[in-house]
Amino acid sequence: MPNIKSAMKRVKVSKKKNLRNRMVKTGVKTAIKKYQVALNEGVAPATAQLSATTSAIDKAVSKGVMHKNTANRKKARLAKALNKANA
Repeated sequence: MPNIKSAMKRVKVSKKKNLRNRMVKTGVKTAIKKYQVALNEGVAPATAQLSATTSAIDKAVSKGVMHKNTANRKKARLAKALNKANA
């Protein structure tokens, strides 16, 4: 544990940010898993779930948890899986 007051504060702040970032990342992972389950059920539920999953990913980017290129790659892969299921 640090002795300097500013270092103590940084430890507290970084713990809070880490917790918040983990919550957002977990939410994205959960949304992706729900999408994959919906994709196995059929195309119609997967289409509805895709927008929710995309929204969760975009929120993670806006909060600075995920890089925009990573988000775009994930969204592209999800859309590609849906198109493959349609064919």
